[in-house]
Amino acid sequence: MPSSLRTALFQSSGRPGAVDTNLELLDAAARRAAAAGARLLVTSEMYLTGYALGDRVPALAEPADGPGFHAVAEIARRHALAVLYGYPERSGELLHNSVQLVGADGTALAHYRKTHLFGDFERRWFTPGDHAVVQAELDGVRLGMLVCYDVEFPENVRAHALAGTDLLLVPTAQMHPYQFVAESVVPVRAFENQLYVAYVNRAGQEGAFEFVGLSCLAGPDGAVRSRAGRGEELLVGEVDPDLLAASRAANPYLFDRRPDLYAAPSPRG
Repeated sequence: MPSSLRTALFQSSGRPGAVDTNLELLDAAARRAAAAGARLLVTSEMYLTGYALGDRVPALAEPADGPGFHAVAEIARRHALAVLYGYPERSGELLHNSVQLVGADGTALAHYRKTHLFGDFERRWFTPGDHAVVQAELDGVRLGMLVCYDVEFPENVRAHALAGTDLLLVPTAQMHPYQFVAESVVPVRAFENQLYVAYVNRAGQEGAFEFVGLSCLAGPDGAVRSRAGRGEELLVGEVDPDLLAASRAANPYLFDRRPDLYAAPSPRG
């Protein structure tokens, strides 16, 4: 089995609309994460630009290979760790709420567009993605990606489990009064699907949104390995393949499934 993957979760809202400042904060977080031995750093939803952008979304959106990507790639190379960052993506005439994984050598490893949009703000500006499962390999660990509201749909996480995801990365902008998602839903998702979940939130007030923090790394046994408070914070936790294998053997949910029963049946009178 591969060795554990030390993973850093950067709970921060940065400075909304100030991309250069957010990159500086990311660089500092990457330096701290690398010093702690992390091989992967995960940021919050829309980290690069901020979430509460209003009408500035089109002006701040950029293509997947835009200047934000090149700046993050340089940070990843400088500190020799992979980075997952959230940003508003421009693809032709469409805008997406996207995340991109950059390897420690600065290459793009994977790209995911949020498939389930939440609230009037997101539905006004963004087009949902149409690929449920996007994965990449890092140090022998299979990574998967979702964004915020996506993880609240059990079908999404189960699709990742069936595809072999070991560590599900979930940048989020989870707000009051839905903190029970961070506190309860995420650990349950990890347990019922026998994978790790890195759930990385924004923190504090941003426009009309009050982000609750509470980022966490939840394990396949349902235990929360690391938990943030309500302010800006950098967490570091271990993704242990040995624990993953033992937990999957002890809790064979995927093996014991009976998918033939789960299609929507005709109601019985």
